[in-house]
Amino acid sequence: MKQRLIALSVAASLGALPAAPALAQARVSDGVVRIGVLTDLSGTYSDLSGQGSVVATKMAVEDFIAADKPAFKIEVLSADHQNKGDIASNKAREWFEKDGVDMVTDLVTTSTALAVMKIAKEKNRIAIVNGAASTRITNEDCNDVSVHYTYDTYALANGTGRAVVKQGGKSWFFITADYAFGHSLEKDTSDVVKAAGGSVLGSVRHPFPGNDFSSFLLNAQSSGAQVIGLANAGNDTINSIKQAAEFGITPKQTLAGLLMFITDIHSLGLKTAQNMYLTEGFYWDLNEQTRAWSKRFFDRHKRMPTMVQAGQYSSTMHYLKAVKATGSDDTAVVMARMKKTPINDFFATKGQIRDDGRMVHDMYLLQVKKPAESKYPWDYYNVRATIPGNEAFQPLSASRCPLIRK
Repeated sequence: MKQRLIALSVAASLGALPAAPALAQARVSDGVVRIGVLTDLSGTYSDLSGQGSVVATKMAVEDFIAADKPAFKIEVLSADHQNKGDIASNKAREWFEKDGVDMVTDLVTTSTALAVMKIAKEKNRIAIVNGAASTRITNEDCNDVSVHYTYDTYALANGTGRAVVKQGGKSWFFITADYAFGHSLEKDTSDVVKAAGGSVLGSVRHPFPGNDFSSFLLNAQSSGAQVIGLANAGNDTINSIKQAAEFGITPKQTLAGLLMFITDIHSLGLKTAQNMYLTEGFYWDLNEQTRAWSKRFFDRHKRMPTMVQAGQYSSTMHYLKAVKATGSDDTAVVMARMKKTPINDFFATKGQIRDDGRMVHDMYLLQVKKPAESKYPWDYYNVRATIPGNEAFQPLSASRCPLIRK
């Protein structure tokens, strides 16, 4: 297992602040705020999250130190959870108990997010989820120390599912990753399809992660459904799309990638992915702010950021600003400040963390460009619609979170 520790000393960076009085005034335990990036550094989600999420976190810390000049030190740790809940929970427990970590973040894969959220609650530390998608995070399994920041399956279904039905894709068959994320994405999209007047003809579930999707694709083909909904992500989605093309399933049936990232489009190429709809919470080429940050990220990581990596920067910055504003790393104090303070940055405009831990912000319905439409590297999307946050995410009135009083 990989673990990396980077100590970023404000005193060293600024060379001017008297350490002891400033730290005492800050009331930060032991004068250090420690952030643990727990992610997939070697598996199917390493491209959309992984080392890029570590890079984004470091950028946030460096920018925070330069702009806010905090009177405390910041340390960043990183580890590979291998997309396994037991490894993730054991590492989080070790970080909390032995290393004094205050906040664990990224947590790509729902199983790892749910496992770490339980440990965070037990140890009274903060968990900020950027990589995982299941709405269970802010429903049945919600707690008062966790934030679901970047996206979820409800928002994905609301965007892509609704758009494909509107385009005439009325009958659906799902190929679903057989764990909590896939189940959640299939259910949420099925609900949207049926509400929009469509129908679901069936589904099949594949092991996670998977390599050979031939039998699942043949089941989808024989269903006669107009749309094959891919309720998976990362390499599973990429391999599903490639194998569908090899079997001649497309263009006779339409594929709907229900969770896709710009790194997936980059791997597939525009010729293969053209015209597909997808929903994201961030696109690097959206405006001047997104372009400026993304080009800085590209200089360090040599790839444009996914929404997970952009959300990782934004959420880390939001957390650090709350620590400075309160002068404390106490979990309850910092969480209260984070929920009270709107998020206004390149990632989210007027974003807000609700009492169930859901960060509400605009989402974007995107369509992949044809090769001839792309004018420069990573110019992959046409923005078809902006989905306001209060429409994109599940309303509190429908919440199953025990923290929400109805």
